[in-house]
Amino acid sequence: MKTTETMKRLMIFIDEGDQYAGKNLGAALLQKLQSEGISGGSLLRGSAGFGSHGRMHTTTILDLATSLPQIILAIDTTEKMNAVIPHLEEMIGEGLLVVDEVTVTKLSKK
Repeated sequence: MKTTETMKRLMIFIDEGDQYAGKNLGAALLQKLQSEGISGGSLLRGSAGFGSHGRMHTTTILDLATSLPQIILAIDTTEKMNAVIPHLEEMIGEGLLVVDEVTVTKLSKK
């Protein structure tokens, strides 16, 4: 069985060293998404990246102390995303929050 619908995709770009209330910001954001009823989310750790400051962050031996990029991804309805985004914005000190419209195809063997 296959269903298709239009939803909102949320992508948040932060550094793994970012904190919120004494814990990793990425984990805190993911927990907030879950507590607000978003249907699913993922926290991804990048092996290299750079942002608005132009500084490269990598996993090389000389750069292990540098904060690597993290990306939080979530997809849900427009209504749910619009409700949760203000809460996330309050939590993020510095980062990039991207929301776009996507076509989601859900596949099921049933």
